[in-house]
Amino acid sequence: MHSKKIMAGVLGVLATTFILSGCGSTSNGTAASAGSSSKPAAKKGPYTIGYDIYFAGNSWSVQLADEFKAEAAKHKSEIKQVDYTESNGDINTQISNIKSLIAKHVDAIIVTPNSPTALIPVLKEARQKGIVVVLLAATINSPDYDSLVTVDDTDFGKVGAEWLVKQLNGKGNIIVLNGMAGISVSQDRWNGAESVFKSYPGIHVIASANANWDYATGKTAVSNMLAAHPEKIDGVWSQGGSMTMGAIEAFQAAHRPLVPMTGEDNNGFLKMWAKLEPQGFQAIGVSKPTWLSADALDTTLDILDGKPYKKDNVLQPPTITNSDLSKYVKPNMSDSMYDNTKLSNSELQQLFSK
Repeated sequence: MHSKKIMAGVLGVLATTFILSGCGSTSNGTAASAGSSSKPAAKKGPYTIGYDIYFAGNSWSVQLADEFKAEAAKHKSEIKQVDYTESNGDINTQISNIKSLIAKHVDAIIVTPNSPTALIPVLKEARQKGIVVVLLAATINSPDYDSLVTVDDTDFGKVGAEWLVKQLNGKGNIIVLNGMAGISVSQDRWNGAESVFKSYPGIHVIASANANWDYATGKTAVSNMLAAHPEKIDGVWSQGGSMTMGAIEAFQAAHRPLVPMTGEDNNGFLKMWAKLEPQGFQAIGVSKPTWLSADALDTTLDILDGKPYKKDNVLQPPTITNSDLSKYVKPNMSDSMYDNTKLSNSELQQLFSK
């Protein structure tokens, strides 16, 4: 995952976004708060924590997990062990993994739900058995969790859409690149964007695809859209990940003029953007920080210690524009990394040289 070739063989999140990279909507979080149950009782450490790696097929999700591991290393006196599972983006595997963690009697489970509905029964079971449940970067349609740590993905979608509409003066044909089908992140981002586009009758979405936040999938999807739509395309609304890199290259390969595009804080995209900016290329980077996983661990430890905590920690998505692009892009670092990170350059180099 340190090059586009490797990225081409894997699926592109949190994520996401800020998943999520990268993930959940404020509406889901608010509803959950309204119906939340009593707070869990404090436990005695050191703790055993279950962490489900929802997906390891893109560099955002890998960086998300590494940020968690780096934070866990800082709490060795508080954490007896971390039991890691990996769900490979599959909800049935994730349900099985959560059941396995329940059977091990872990003190807490941190999970990025691959479905907003299918995981509810098993998470409810975990809480009934006294296990703290913290959702990371994606939501469920239920109050059956103790805390949520994410970015407002509905706003993530709106921010990019509002910027794109402004660039096009409210008129034009656009194409859409969504993330992974089924996960709340992708749906919430599109819901936010769609709510903006519906307010502008001059904006026409002429094609869309679920490109999984992945470079190769995004490039193929845009290549197919360009072939199917010889008419003028005026803009690209992309959920980010590495998809916008693929979109840029697809336009170049088809000898079509570059148009305003939305993206994320993926370093490969930022490097392309910086190179093309002198030629008039316009873009925006909306971020879902990979350090959300570190915050999720800190929140989990607060809950286990009996300290005050918020049920819903929903951050507004940070953005990068042409005016501050130079502050974020890292020309000598891997294309695969995400720039809104708490990992050191040496940690990032080690991670993306694997």
